[in-house]
Amino acid sequence: MENRSHALMTGIFTITLLIAAVLFGIWFNRDRVQYDPYLIATSLAVPGLNPQAAVRYRGLEVGKVDDIDFDPKVTGQILVHLSIDPETPITKTTYATLGYQGVTGIAYIQLDDESTGSPRLGTSKGNPSHIPLHPGLFDQLEKTGKAILSQTEKVTERINTLLSDENQKQMLGAFKDISETARAYQQIPAQLGPTIDKLPALAAQTQKTLNTVEQLAADANRVTASLQGPDGAVARISGAVDRATTSLEAVTSGVELDTLPSFNGLADETKSSMRAVRRTMNNLSDRPTSILFGAPNTPPGPGEPGFESTTK
Repeated sequence: MENRSHALMTGIFTITLLIAAVLFGIWFNRDRVQYDPYLIATSLAVPGLNPQAAVRYRGLEVGKVDDIDFDPKVTGQILVHLSIDPETPITKTTYATLGYQGVTGIAYIQLDDESTGSPRLGTSKGNPSHIPLHPGLFDQLEKTGKAILSQTEKVTERINTLLSDENQKQMLGAFKDISETARAYQQIPAQLGPTIDKLPALAAQTQKTLNTVEQLAADANRVTASLQGPDGAVARISGAVDRATTSLEAVTSGVELDTLPSFNGLADETKSSMRAVRRTMNNLSDRPTSILFGAPNTPPGPGEPGFESTTK
């Protein structure tokens, strides 16, 4: 009996000592920091976020999540209550995103700031300040994935339209035309064979023609040189033309000296004859009867016999 009482006392003492050690450890390790309350109100999904999750500011742990519940005033809005170290530089431009730890999928709140030097954001227990929650990496991936899926659906629809029965018939017809064209091109070398065989003879004939043309050009150059030489035909013809020109100028000068005085005298006689003809025409115009009876006698002048005075 005494041994049993001793064992019972030993057990009770051991259990009491363990409970005291646990309570001392809890008391010794309790957090004595007075945290500032903040609030996140968001309509975004917060998968993997639980109470007591860590709150980090640019990678440094500065607090924890106290509670997560629905906003009774706004339907569909989630309220995340935070406790953050007052030494944390929470400003008016600070925002929160959801981060995830490795492959475990445990979420935490990641705080960051859009700029530096912004004024601090005050808060209190009765009226905690709000920190906006921006879409995180997974939200952006989800949004991008939806956009990619939408574009993929559009591409699939276009491919289906492209591969419709009518378009397939047209493409098969195009392939058939290409095949026929290829066969036609394959026949071209056989058709060009005789012409290709004649090309060497044609090239030789062309070379002979070129040699003949070169020989003619050389002969023409020699003829041109002989004609344009100092004693050539061109020089002799030029000398003959110069001599003929000199003789013609001399003859022209002689003709002018001999003929010009005779021509001037003939011109004077022609003028006198024309004046006589003019006087005759005037007399005929005044006395047409003079053709039959001749020209009238000259009337007597004063003092001559038969003169009659016309004055009254």
